[in-house]
Amino acid sequence: MTYKQTIDYLFAQLPMYSRIGAAAYKEDLYNTLALCNAIDNPQTKFKSIHIAGTNGKGSTSHMLAAILQQAGYKTGLYTSPHLKDFRERIKINGEMIPQENVVDFAARIKTVSEKIQPSFFEVTVAMAFNHFANEKVDIAVIETGLGGRLDSTNIITPLLSIITNIGYDHMNLLGNTLEKIASEKAGIIKQGVPVVIGEYSSETKQVFISKATKENAPIYFAQDEYEVTNVNYTSDLLACDVKNKAHNVTESFECDLNGLYQTKNIKTVLCAEGILMEQGFNIKNADEKFALKNVKKLTGLAGRWDVLAESPTIIQDVAHNEDGIKQLLEQLSIVKPKQANLHIVMGMVNDKDHSKVLAILPKDAEYYFSNAHIDRALPHQALKTKADEFGFQSKSFDDVNEAISTAKAAANKDDIIMICGSIFLIAEVDSEILKQVKA
Repeated sequence: MTYKQTIDYLFAQLPMYSRIGAAAYKEDLYNTLALCNAIDNPQTKFKSIHIAGTNGKGSTSHMLAAILQQAGYKTGLYTSPHLKDFRERIKINGEMIPQENVVDFAARIKTVSEKIQPSFFEVTVAMAFNHFANEKVDIAVIETGLGGRLDSTNIITPLLSIITNIGYDHMNLLGNTLEKIASEKAGIIKQGVPVVIGEYSSETKQVFISKATKENAPIYFAQDEYEVTNVNYTSDLLACDVKNKAHNVTESFECDLNGLYQTKNIKTVLCAEGILMEQGFNIKNADEKFALKNVKKLTGLAGRWDVLAESPTIIQDVAHNEDGIKQLLEQLSIVKPKQANLHIVMGMVNDKDHSKVLAILPKDAEYYFSNAHIDRALPHQALKTKADEFGFQSKSFDDVNEAISTAKAAANKDDIIMICGSIFLIAEVDSEILKQVKA
């Protein structure tokens, strides 16, 4: 098969969570273990860091990968989902897996795949592990898909586990309380392997402590060990001071992932980095600072408070659940000029808690609802109908680019257009639409 034929096969033939939702979720690790066993268990042949969490795990993964590769380590990075190119999911030192490797891997597992009928995610996890083992990476940063305990990535034994935070998301699969969700995420905590908790709440802290105690895993709470002050934001960089409380040392950092919510992820990353250095990794201060300032350049990450255009300002962010939208609105309240109007282009998938998100959105914004073209997307008309119950001024569009064009036509040069609500919606944004000059 050609590369295009291979990708078409992966997308069309394998159950895919991003497309069909819960029906693609496998509640055990059998298929992943069977796939990896058929290719000589690559997951045992490289060192790794395992990252779970409701929000922030993608940013945290990319920050850590940037730091490690800048420090001179050959660094694998597995994340999901992708925005434009399937190969974004599997990278080494910022370079996507070659097309021919994707084709070869699909052919190699064809027999076992036809026998066990794996999901799309199970195949891509095995593909990533195979690529990292073959290329002999020094370390791989592995992001879970969702959950943790039953996530396909959870067949590794990492050097370090990280759980960024816990919020309400994927409740149909993970449970409808923070304690239940935390328990699923805590499933990545392994015997004797240190774990960093980025943020905790009164409902989740004891869940993590109990699991870590059971596994005899040292546990670190980043929000207690680090303090962020003097936060400044520009359209390009987030600047802040971070104090290591145990050593009473404060350092200044800049990060090109410039959402204000990234201050929480920076604390998690610095806490994790300290543990890695105790394990023998050599990371110089200059490499750490350069990496955080150049995460996007080093890893190719997109979709985190990306300022795409000015006059009017157009921003995209993959915030898609209640906690993520809250953080987005907090930053908008800081950066939006008093006289500016807010235009929100939004689409959601059908298995999110739409009411919780709609309830916190500002009533004085103009809304342009849309949908991605996947089965799991909530139709734009349905989202508009739900929004009407909250009294929003809104229009709806089947194509996100038509929604953006309409918002641009209505916006003044000082206004802000915010594109958010679903990573799959953002994946369909056409960069040419952003370049069009308002008549």
